[in-house]
Amino acid sequence: MAGIVGICRGGKINEIDRMLSKISYRGKSGRALFHNKSCSLGVVWTNSQAPPLKMENHQIVLEDTGGDGRYVRIIFLDDDVILSRDPLGIAPLYYGWNDDGLFIFASEVKPLLELTERVYELLPGYTLKEKHVEQHFHFENYPLIDCGLDQIARELHNLLNMSVQKCILTPDIGSWLSGGLDSSTIAVLARPHLGTFHTFTAGVASAPDLYYAREIARYIGSTHHEIIVTPEDMIAILPEVIYHLESFDPWLVRSTLTNYLVARCASDYVHSVFSGEGGDELFGGYEYLKSIPTEELSNELFNITMCLHNTALQRVDRCASAFGLVAFTPFLNPDVVQYAFRIPAPYKIRDQVEKWILRRAFQNELPQEVIHRKKAKFWEGAGIGEMMISYAEEKISPSEFERERTLPNGWTLYSREELLYYRIFRDCFGDVSDLSWMGRTKTYVSNTGSEQ
Repeated sequence: MAGIVGICRGGKINEIDRMLSKISYRGKSGRALFHNKSCSLGVVWTNSQAPPLKMENHQIVLEDTGGDGRYVRIIFLDDDVILSRDPLGIAPLYYGWNDDGLFIFASEVKPLLELTERVYELLPGYTLKEKHVEQHFHFENYPLIDCGLDQIARELHNLLNMSVQKCILTPDIGSWLSGGLDSSTIAVLARPHLGTFHTFTAGVASAPDLYYAREIARYIGSTHHEIIVTPEDMIAILPEVIYHLESFDPWLVRSTLTNYLVARCASDYVHSVFSGEGGDELFGGYEYLKSIPTEELSNELFNITMCLHNTALQRVDRCASAFGLVAFTPFLNPDVVQYAFRIPAPYKIRDQVEKWILRRAFQNELPQEVIHRKKAKFWEGAGIGEMMISYAEEKISPSEFERERTLPNGWTLYSREELLYYRIFRDCFGDVSDLSWMGRTKTYVSNTGSEQ
């Protein structure tokens, strides 16, 4: 995605230049500064011949879009600005007011924290105009599909295939590949439409992701790149990961470590990548979902899908953008999402098999060991496991944890691992008193601090 910063006052080019320098890594292809009598804007972008600015009905419009349904739309009026964000929040956007009362906005939080402690996230599917926020899009309560399994599987396959093709805007696109069902599905759909197809994976030497990704790469004939990671590597990049991620959520940080290294590698070969993000939320890929009553499952899947914007999608965006990449998420194309919401829950988890209908849709296009591979959390599949937990417990004593676990905003930290990440976050951004813009991964933690 492009990197965008703005101030609702003309003649603020120097301030815009400083703000944009905080996120200049988001764009490899160009940089532009602009202002009129009422607004000042800075933008960096990747893989395009011109900035995503245009004139529309005598208004200046900035529209950063993608084939997976993402967009940020910014319209400059004579004395105001209108901000809009896509329905799932694939494209990030934050806003606030500085000490002088000027309205400011940016693609990431860090440029705004230079000017104000009160930062707000523009929620997915919402528009902000004249200081009022209104929802312009929401996924309706569509009726469930009432047809045969084979027909559902075929339509799901067709929609995903079309979504993948819409994301192939240039031939220099690769794919993050864990060897799991979601990333493998996207890779096998993309492969016929590309000449050279680069795939990327990372993990510790014994990580299952390395094996499965290698097998899929061989199966589809991709040019595969494998990063072997050590615990020392992960510890070394923690500060830069947390700086780019803008979060100390432990499950998010843990899953970002290898994703960040994969993105760094990918940036040497391609301008954009595919990500399999969203498959677990739409089709019931998490273990805890198997314990939810069938009649409640659809609501739970809807809720966790709508929470992706400031958790997993933030990881995808920040890892890619840190190296000037664009990461496309074909599972989250609105047509795919709407159809997935209409698939009855018993077809998603069936006989305790997660993502059952997705497996059926691609049972003839993927190796059987991938079709039947059980879901592993991103950081588990990469082989991180207990490494970061153990490291944190070496660095932080139980007494330090009890003393520091309550934050100034009232949040209670889950574990010593989270405190370790929070300390690094504080070193990067200072004592941020308002963290309402930061998401926290939905999970259950027992009294002992172990993840359930």
